[in-house]
Amino acid sequence: MSEFPRNAVARSAKLATLPIGFAGRAALGVGKRIGGKSAEVVTQEIQQRTSEQVFKVLGELKGGAMKIGQALSIFEAALPPEIVGPYRAALTKLQDAAPPLPAGTVHAVLSEQLGDDWRENFLAFEDAPTAAASIGQVHKAVWHDGRQVAVKIQYPGAGKALLSDFNQLARLGKLFGVLLPGLDINALIGELRERVAEELDYLKEAQAQHGFAVAYRDDPDFKVPEVIAANEQILVTEWIDGTPLSRIIASGTKEERDRAGLLFVRFLFSSPSRAGLLHADPHPGNFRVLPDGRLGVLDFGAVNRMPGGYPEVFGTLTRIFNQGDMDAVVRGLRDEGFIRPHIEIDPEALRAFLTPYVEPTRVEEFTFSREWLQRQAASVTDLRPTNVVRQLNLPPSYALINRVHIAGIGVLCQLGTTARFRDEVIRWVPGFADDNPGEPALATT
Repeated sequence: MSEFPRNAVARSAKLATLPIGFAGRAALGVGKRIGGKSAEVVTQEIQQRTSEQVFKVLGELKGGAMKIGQALSIFEAALPPEIVGPYRAALTKLQDAAPPLPAGTVHAVLSEQLGDDWRENFLAFEDAPTAAASIGQVHKAVWHDGRQVAVKIQYPGAGKALLSDFNQLARLGKLFGVLLPGLDINALIGELRERVAEELDYLKEAQAQHGFAVAYRDDPDFKVPEVIAANEQILVTEWIDGTPLSRIIASGTKEERDRAGLLFVRFLFSSPSRAGLLHADPHPGNFRVLPDGRLGVLDFGAVNRMPGGYPEVFGTLTRIFNQGDMDAVVRGLRDEGFIRPHIEIDPEALRAFLTPYVEPTRVEEFTFSREWLQRQAASVTDLRPTNVVRQLNLPPSYALINRVHIAGIGVLCQLGTTARFRDEVIRWVPGFADDNPGEPALATT
């Protein structure tokens, strides 16, 4: 746990370096303007140095700082790779190499949460974790009835550290405003704080997982482990074996990668209508390809509750975009809060930015690739104030949907999947395939 900076004073001090650094750069900028440099050049320099520090600090911290960094991932495309490269590397290291709790601490947590007789629940319990993440770790065990189970244990103090981060980050609105003037960062932080508070409650995670398990029970394509027992900090579920999606990415055949990518998309798009929920942490570690070909899905701590299914406006605006009516798209994005009232945006610049991401919905079959993703990022690595990415806002209600879309595209590009993605959008995203009574007002007013 030495790498998990739980000490509130130390974490606050690290986060506090952000506004101090920005103030220094802003003062330096005034001096350069007096010295003859143009305001645009100076602003660009301040933005670049500020972004370097923002991403460096966010990448060094787990918890709330890392969550807000992940939520802002779409805006990384507006920053040069030499700035965000170290940030991404830090996030990868934190996600993939979280230090495990020693066995003595694990036993102490189990005694505290389940009682001194906690071993009576298990026929066997492996002290070494099979996985470790930002707020907890998973152990393999055998339940008292003989079933193999996964036991998820929350790190002591993780909740306090996470929520402390958000309290600190809420003070940095002006700093993010320099980088992303179209973004209402404080509203976004408030929404993410509420979602993270839910993520810390394993009882809520158990409820979400149960909802998914019921919706996909006996499904030919998917397997969601059943919940066996839970309290706020311990979660016991069925154990499932299978090939990690990361291994399919690394060494799977083209056929395996195509099939895995298609099922991955089908699960993400279908779950709002089937379960009223969206899995909001779709990284490869949370998916397994089972021996029978089904896609096993794990970790339901981060979910978006969507009892009404996928927002219809999402499908409607995508279809209108494909039809070429950018004025209607801009109006619709304003109505949904993606473009704030004081922000003016160039419709053609917006079209150029959105086209690559909408492309998979315009063709019968599409291939995702790292090269494709790199081209999209390269097309908008521009710190000038006119960069359309910097003019956009991320409405709080879309924070987790955005996280899923960006992370999902990343996984598909890693897989290099070729599939009929448009068919999945037609099937599962309302508003995309057919006109609806509410649409003409959106398209013509």
